[in-house]
Amino acid sequence: MGGCATYSPQRLSAPDELIGVQAYTRGDVTVSVAVLTDEQARQHFGADLGGHGIQAVWMSVRNGSDRQLWFIRNMLDRDFYSAEEAAQMVSDEIPDSAMARVSQDYRDESMRALLLPGTITEGYVFLPRAEGGRYLGVRLMGDAYDEDSQRARMGTGPVPAPPPPPRELRFDFAVPLPDGDFDYETLDAYRAFKESELPDLDIVGLRAALEQLPCCATDEDGERNGDPLNVVIVGEGADVLNALSRSGWSFTHRITPRSVGREIGAAIGGTSYPVAPVSSLYTFGRKQDVALQRARRSIAQRNHMRLWWAPFRFEGHPVWVGQVSRDIGIKVTPRSPTLTTHIIDPQVDTTREYLLHSLLAEGFVDRFGFVRGSAQASRDEPLRNLMDDPYFSDGMRVVIMLAPEPIPAEQVRSLLWERSAAPIAEGQSEVAGRNVRPIEPVPTPSP
Repeated sequence: MGGCATYSPQRLSAPDELIGVQAYTRGDVTVSVAVLTDEQARQHFGADLGGHGIQAVWMSVRNGSDRQLWFIRNMLDRDFYSAEEAAQMVSDEIPDSAMARVSQDYRDESMRALLLPGTITEGYVFLPRAEGGRYLGVRLMGDAYDEDSQRARMGTGPVPAPPPPPRELRFDFAVPLPDGDFDYETLDAYRAFKESELPDLDIVGLRAALEQLPCCATDEDGERNGDPLNVVIVGEGADVLNALSRSGWSFTHRITPRSVGREIGAAIGGTSYPVAPVSSLYTFGRKQDVALQRARRSIAQRNHMRLWWAPFRFEGHPVWVGQVSRDIGIKVTPRSPTLTTHIIDPQVDTTREYLLHSLLAEGFVDRFGFVRGSAQASRDEPLRNLMDDPYFSDGMRVVIMLAPEPIPAEQVRSLLWERSAAPIAEGQSEVAGRNVRPIEPVPTPSP
């Protein structure tokens, strides 16, 4: 088959022909990125990279500083493919006589590690293929700072030398990867809301509004309660995307014949479907504006979240109201358009804390707190969602105000509203008390 193939790449003009180029500047350094679609990669590299699980990321670094920088490739993705590796992965569709040229082309197209001062360096990085969206964390490192050399270069005298520039420059990008089937591609809530002025609330008004929201998402008719509304995120859409993408969350496919077929196949085979559809629930008279999930090795296990754009703002920023839960299995049901549905972990507060902790770990939480208004139920008398899964909760909603860029943990502030129940402990029985015991005092030795 390889002997019958041809190799005829048609180079794209980057960035003119690329889609969704993003650029970010820090001081005298600008980084631009774009993720090639499968079709663009096929055209540019002369092979079906996507079909072999490869995603090509274009990068450009304008180093206007006076120092050389190093692009740390494995901080972008530890599992990146080398140029030679990518060439070998597509070798089944390349003629044997062209393989040496392909390998050299892929090496020539690769992004360099050394970025010289006063230059623009462009190239590609080959990463494992992702769907829906991916977080790209670009790290550029300067050479080690030597104080004596810096003093000699700057000169000495009564005016102290300026401090050295930061050794590490960080550029964070959240890149959506549309394929026509993702729910966010048909998001129309933004257009509807932009036609009217939304009330802009202060901190007191925000708390009151959140406490007055319905306890739960509902079915389409609004007659039956589903999963509890236990999440509030405050932040611009791009910041929400960036924070959640960096924390490992991805977008989901809409429910279509193709996605249903893929979901059933993954359920039968016990394989992963990282962007599997999420069934529709309703709040504010409409189904979720966007759904996200943090997939795991099997489609039966994932954390998933639905978000609705609220009809009010806080200090000029959008407010997102949502529901988050953990899927722990799959069951057959005629209530779902896919004929299957996930079974949720009844300890929904633990999953609520998981979301908060994942964002705290990445430094994207500016302020957080808890507010009443969600569904409250005990372990012994649980409530049930639309798929008859039981759950219990302290009835709190976690409120997360995002930081546009990562901040140190000591700068995170609490809203000091309500105190949530201790996750995990609230689902345990009295028997678990034996796992917590006081520290015995050390006996005082006899004189």
